[in-house]
Amino acid sequence: MTRSSVFTSPYLIGFDQVERMLDRVAKTASDGYPPYNIEQLGPDSLRITLAVAGFDKSELQVTLEDKQLVIRGKREEKDERVYLHRGIATRQFQRQFVLLEWMEVAGAQLDHGLLHIDLVRPRPNISVKEIAIAEGEAGGPRKP
Repeated sequence: MTRSSVFTSPYLIGFDQVERMLDRVAKTASDGYPPYNIEQLGPDSLRITLAVAGFDKSELQVTLEDKQLVIRGKREEKDERVYLHRGIATRQFQRQFVLLEWMEVAGAQLDHGLLHIDLVRPRPNISVKEIAIAEGEAGGPRKP
C-alpha cells in the first residue's frame, strides 16, 4: 500500500525531514509505561516528568540520539519476595520523545520516584541577508 504525503507540494521545500520525524513519532507510540507528564514551565522551557517508582538512578539512562530523547530503565530483579499483589511495575522500559531541531536538554533529576527532564528552547538568532541583483540577460546564469 502506498502512503500519501502531505509534504509533496512544491511549496514545501525541505520538509522531508519533518515527514521522517512524524514517522518516528508514530513508531514510538508504546503501551503507556511509564506514565509521563509534559508541562510548560515558561515561554521557552518545558519539563517531561516520568513516574519511575522503584528505579534507582543507576538503573535509568537518558540519552539524546539524533534529536530524539530516549529514556531507558532496566532493573535487575534481585529479591525473592512472594507478592500477593504487585501493582508497582518495575519492568524494563524505553520511552522516546522526538525533539525539534532547536530544543535542548538542560538537565535531568530523580526526585521521589519521578524523573524530571528539563528542556529549553533558546531564542533564535534571526538574520537578514540581502541578495544582490545582477543585471544581465534572462535565461541563465551570468558568466564572469
